[in-house]
Amino acid sequence: MKFGIIRERKNPPDRRVVLSPTACQKVLSKYPKAEIVVEPSPIRAYQDQDYVAVGVEVAAKMEECDVLLGVKEVPITHLIPNKNYFFFSHTIKKQPYNRDLLRAILEKNIELYDHEVITNEKEQRLVAFGRYAGIVGAYNGFRSFGLKYGTFELPKAENLTDQQALIAELKKIKLPNIKILLTGKGRVGNGSKEMLDAMGLKKVNVAEYLKEEFNEPVYCQIDASEYNRRKDGVRGNKADFFAHPEEYKSNFFRFAEVTDFYIAGHFYGQGAPYLYTREDAKHPDFKIKVVADVSCDIDGPVASTIKPSTIANPIYGYDPISEKETDFKNEDAIAVMAVDNLPCELPRDASEGFGEAFLKNVIPAFFNGDKNGILERARMTQNGKLTPRYSYLQDYVDGKE
Repeated sequence: MKFGIIRERKNPPDRRVVLSPTACQKVLSKYPKAEIVVEPSPIRAYQDQDYVAVGVEVAAKMEECDVLLGVKEVPITHLIPNKNYFFFSHTIKKQPYNRDLLRAILEKNIELYDHEVITNEKEQRLVAFGRYAGIVGAYNGFRSFGLKYGTFELPKAENLTDQQALIAELKKIKLPNIKILLTGKGRVGNGSKEMLDAMGLKKVNVAEYLKEEFNEPVYCQIDASEYNRRKDGVRGNKADFFAHPEEYKSNFFRFAEVTDFYIAGHFYGQGAPYLYTREDAKHPDFKIKVVADVSCDIDGPVASTIKPSTIANPIYGYDPISEKETDFKNEDAIAVMAVDNLPCELPRDASEGFGEAFLKNVIPAFFNGDKNGILERARMTQNGKLTPRYSYLQDYVDGKE
C-alpha cells in the first residue's frame, strides 16, 4: 500500500499536513507493507528535507500512489483520476461553493474519504483539528481584547512556534478583573480551556459567575444544557437537547449581562436556538464587548459574527445598533475574532496531533480489512457514484438544491 502526501494547493495557503515526518516513521516501522511518498512543497510546515532525513521519499510521483492524503480541498485541475483521496471536501452539508468539486470527483472516478466523516461505530469523529482551533482561538481572543482597549499587545499566533510559545506570551499580560465565558466542552472548547488554565485563571461555577464579583479575572465554561432550556419548562439535559433542539430556547442572556469576553467553542446543530440575537445585542444590559468565535457560524447563533475574518485581518467590529461592521476600537462596538481556519496558525502542533489520531484510527484499517468499518463509513464516492450513506447528496450534485 503506497500512500502519497500531496502538496496543499488551495488559497490561502495551508501549511498543515496529515502525516508529519515522525508520523511517517511510525507508519513505516509498524506496517512493513506500507510505502510513503511525499510530494515536494514550498509551503508545508515541514521542509522536504525533514522527510528525507527520516528515510521518506520526496518526489512528484503522486500518480504512482494508491491513497493520496491531503488537508484542504484539492483544486479540480489537480485531481488525479481513479485514485483514493482523503481531504476535507466541505461538501457533506451541501456547501454550494464545492458542488463542482464533488461533481468532478464523481466524473474522475475518485474514491473520496472525507476527514470530517471518519468516525467510530458510535458515529464519534476520530480525526480533527478542533483542539488547535480552540487553542489559537482563545489566544487570538485575548489579543483582540488587548487591542480593543489598548491595554497590551500580543504577537500574532502565526509568528510563534507552538502552543507553549502562545502560553508564554499570555502569561506576560496583565488582565483587568474581567469575566470570561467559554461555551463548549468538546475538542474546541477544551482546547480553549487548556489556554485559560495555563494562564492560571480562576475557574468558577455558573452560580458564582452569575452572582458574584471578583478581584481577579475569572472564567466559566458552560455547555448546551446551561445556555438553553426547554420551552415547556421540563428539566432538560444535553442528550435531550441534541436529540430535540427545536424544543429548546436560549437561556444565554443571563450570561451576556455579566460577561466581558466571550469565547464561542460550542457545536451548533441545525434547528437549535441562537445563543444571542441581534436584538439581544441591542439591549442596554448586554455587556459582551469582545467575542472570539471559534465555531464561526456566519449569521448564526452568535449574532455579532456577520462574516469570517482572516489570519491577515483577524478582528472586525460589530455595531449592535446599525447591525453593520465598524471599527472594533469604537466604544460601543463588539470586537469580533472569527477566523475560520485557526489551526493554520499553529501548523506543526496541529499536524502532529492530527497525524497521531490518523495513525491510530485510520492507517490500521488499510491492513486489517477495515474490520471496524472506518473506511466504509468515510467513503463518500465509489465507482463514479455516491455511496448509499451519502446518497442524500444526489440532489446537490444534480443542482436541484
